[in-house]
Formats: sequence, structure tokens, C-alpha cells
Amino acid sequence: MAAPTPKQVFIQGITRDGRTFRPSDWAERLAGVMSGFRPGGVQPGSHLSYSPWCVPTVINGVKCVVVNGDLREAEPMAWDFCLNFARDNNLQVAEACLLPEPPPKKA
Repeated sequence: MAAPTPKQVFIQGITRDGRTFRPSDWAERLAGVMSGFRPGGVQPGSHLSYSPWCVPTVINGVKCVVVNGDLREAEPMAWDFCLNFARDNNLQVAEACLLPEPPPKKA
């Protein structure tokens, strides 16, 4: 079975020299800036939720922003903004494929 092609880029809140990136709400701020970039474009009230293409999360205790590859196709400048943010702040970046959560086991 072939490994899935990476569909997302994970911008991690750890610098390349291993320090935790500050401020502590950086992931929410970045995702908030990107909230207008979404399938179907900006809709009334869409500024109140994160774009499905740029979502803050915590993985193994590390704040991250998961940037979906679909953003690159829809808005190349927004994609570049996210990657330049990571580069300019010396953040670790990994390409991966976010796997869905398994369904809960029935009792």
C-alpha cells in the first residue's frame, strides 16, 4: 500500500533551534488572518470562524497551524503568506496528511 501524498503543511510552534514560539496565541492569530480564505469565498459571518484551509490545533502538546494544500490552488498569495510566516519566524514545518479520527468504539 502506497503512503498517502501529503495534503497539508503543519506549521509548528517550535523554532528550528527548539524554542517554543511566542506569543502563545500565534496559531489563533495566523488562522484568524486567514479566515476569509475559504471554499466559496467570504460569506457573511465567515470572519467568526476559521477557514477549513488554515486551522489552529495542538499536536502532542505543540501548537500548530494546519494549512491545507487546497489553499495553494485557490489563493497562492495566501499560501505564500503562511509559508513566509513560518520561514520568517524560523518555525518548523512538516508536510503530512492529517488522518481522520477513528469512530468511537461501541460499548
